[in-house]
Amino acid sequence: QVQLVESGGGLVQAGDSLRLSCVTSGRTFSSSAMGWFRQAPGKKREFAAAIRWSGPGTYYSDSVKGRFTIARDNAKNTVYLQMNKLTPEDTAVYYCAAQKPTRYTLQPIQPAEYDYWGQGTQVTVAS
Repeated sequence: QVQLVESGGGLVQAGDSLRLSCVTSGRTFSSSAMGWFRQAPGKKREFAAAIRWSGPGTYYSDSVKGRFTIARDNAKNTVYLQMNKLTPEDTAVYYCAAQKPTRYTLQPIQPAEYDYWGQGTQVTVAS
Protein backbone atom coordinates (compact mmCIF):
# COMPACT_ATOMS: atom_id res chain seq x y z
CA GLN A 1 0.00 0.00 0.00
CA VAL A 2 1.43 3.36 -1.01
CA GLN A 3 1.14 6.21 1.45
CA LEU A 4 2.00 9.84 0.86
CA VAL A 5 2.68 12.21 3.74
CA GLU A 6 2.98 15.94 3.19
CA SER A 7 4.68 18.41 5.49
CA GLY A 8 6.00 21.95 5.47
CA GLY A 9 2.81 23.97 5.35
CA GLY A 10 2.16 26.92 7.59
CA LEU A 11 1.24 30.57 7.93
CA VAL A 12 3.49 33.05 6.14
CA GLN A 13 3.42 36.62 4.92
CA ALA A 14 3.03 37.65 1.31
CA GLY A 15 6.40 37.49 -0.43
CA ASP A 16 7.72 34.74 1.83
CA SER A 17 8.80 31.25 0.82
CA LEU A 18 7.88 27.76 1.94
CA ARG A 19 9.08 24.32 0.99
CA LEU A 20 6.65 21.43 1.04
CA SER A 21 7.80 17.84 1.27
CA CYS A 22 6.01 14.64 0.33
CA VAL A 23 7.45 11.40 1.61
CA THR A 24 6.24 8.20 0.06
CA SER A 25 6.14 4.85 1.77
CA GLY A 26 5.67 1.38 0.52
CA ARG A 27 7.83 -1.66 0.17
CA THR A 28 9.17 -0.57 -3.18
CA PHE A 29 7.97 2.76 -4.37
CA SER A 30 7.83 3.56 -8.04
CA SER A 31 5.72 5.94 -10.01
CA SER A 32 5.25 7.39 -13.44
CA ALA A 33 4.84 10.92 -12.12
CA MET A 34 4.17 12.81 -8.92
CA GLY A 35 2.29 16.02 -8.59
CA TRP A 36 1.22 18.78 -6.27
CA PHE A 37 -2.35 20.00 -6.34
CA ARG A 38 -4.08 22.59 -4.23
CA GLN A 39 -7.59 23.35 -3.14
CA ALA A 40 -8.79 26.65 -1.76
CA PRO A 41 -12.06 26.91 0.23
CA GLY A 42 -15.05 26.69 -2.08
CA LYS A 43 -12.92 25.92 -5.13
CA LYS A 44 -12.08 22.84 -7.11
CA ARG A 45 -8.79 21.05 -6.66
CA GLU A 46 -6.32 22.47 -9.15
CA PHE A 47 -3.01 21.40 -10.56
CA ALA A 48 0.14 23.19 -9.40
CA ALA A 49 3.17 21.18 -10.49
CA ALA A 50 4.26 17.68 -11.50
CA ILE A 51 7.47 15.79 -12.13
CA ARG A 52 8.38 12.51 -13.76
CA TRP A 53 9.65 10.01 -11.25
CA SER A 54 12.30 8.80 -13.70
CA GLY A 55 13.90 10.92 -16.36
CA PRO A 56 13.26 14.54 -17.24
CA GLY A 57 9.94 16.26 -17.23
CA THR A 58 8.45 18.96 -15.05
CA TYR A 59 5.12 20.68 -15.48
CA TYR A 60 3.68 23.83 -13.93
CA SER A 61 0.41 25.67 -13.98
CA ASP A 62 0.54 29.20 -15.31
CA SER A 63 -0.34 30.55 -11.88
CA VAL A 64 2.81 29.14 -10.24
CA LYS A 65 5.28 29.05 -13.13
CA GLY A 66 8.37 31.08 -12.30
CA ARG A 67 7.63 31.06 -8.56
CA PHE A 68 7.34 27.37 -7.65
CA THR A 69 9.87 24.63 -8.31
CA ILE A 70 9.18 20.91 -8.04
CA ALA A 71 12.02 18.50 -7.38
CA ARG A 72 12.48 14.90 -6.33
CA ASP A 73 14.97 12.81 -4.40
CA ASN A 74 14.44 9.24 -5.53
CA ALA A 75 16.81 7.85 -2.91
CA LYS A 76 14.63 9.39 -0.20
CA ASN A 77 11.33 8.70 -1.98
CA THR A 78 10.54 12.36 -1.52
CA VAL A 79 9.13 15.11 -3.70
CA TYR A 80 9.50 18.78 -2.84
CA LEU A 81 7.67 21.92 -3.81
CA GLN A 82 9.67 25.08 -3.29
CA MET A 83 7.28 28.02 -3.23
CA ASN A 84 8.66 31.53 -3.54
CA LYS A 85 7.02 34.95 -3.71
CA LEU A 86 3.86 33.63 -2.13
CA THR A 87 0.68 35.64 -2.42
CA PRO A 88 -2.67 35.36 -0.60
CA GLU A 89 -4.02 33.67 -3.74
CA ASP A 90 -1.71 30.73 -2.98
CA THR A 91 -3.63 30.01 0.22
CA ALA A 92 -4.96 26.46 -0.02
CA VAL A 93 -4.57 22.92 1.17
CA TYR A 94 -1.74 21.40 -0.84
CA TYR A 95 -1.95 17.74 -1.77
CA CYS A 96 0.75 15.43 -2.99
CA ALA A 97 -0.28 12.77 -5.50
CA ALA A 98 1.36 9.87 -7.30
CA GLN A 99 0.62 7.91 -10.42
CA LYS A 100 1.03 4.17 -10.57
CA PRO A 101 4.14 3.21 -12.56
CA THR A 102 1.90 1.52 -15.13
CA ARG A 103 0.05 4.76 -15.92
CA TYR A 104 1.46 7.24 -18.37
CA THR A 105 -0.09 10.50 -19.42
CA LEU A 106 1.48 12.95 -21.80
CA GLN A 107 0.93 15.80 -19.36
CA PRO A 108 0.16 14.59 -15.83
CA ILE A 109 -1.92 17.60 -14.80
CA GLN A 110 -5.38 16.18 -14.16
CA PRO A 111 -6.37 14.97 -10.67
CA ALA A 112 -8.21 11.99 -12.18
CA GLU A 113 -4.90 10.74 -13.61
CA TYR A 114 -3.42 10.17 -10.15
CA ASP A 115 -3.87 7.02 -8.12
CA TYR A 116 -2.58 7.90 -4.65
CA TRP A 117 -3.12 11.00 -2.56
CA GLY A 118 -1.80 12.41 0.66
CA GLN A 119 -3.92 14.03 3.37
CA GLY A 120 -2.81 17.55 2.52
CA THR A 121 -0.98 20.35 4.26
CA GLN A 122 -2.41 23.82 4.84
CA VAL A 123 -0.63 26.84 3.38
CA THR A 124 -1.93 30.23 4.45
CA VAL A 125 -0.47 33.44 3.07
CA ALA A 126 -1.36 36.62 4.89
CA SER A 127 -1.39 39.96 3.09
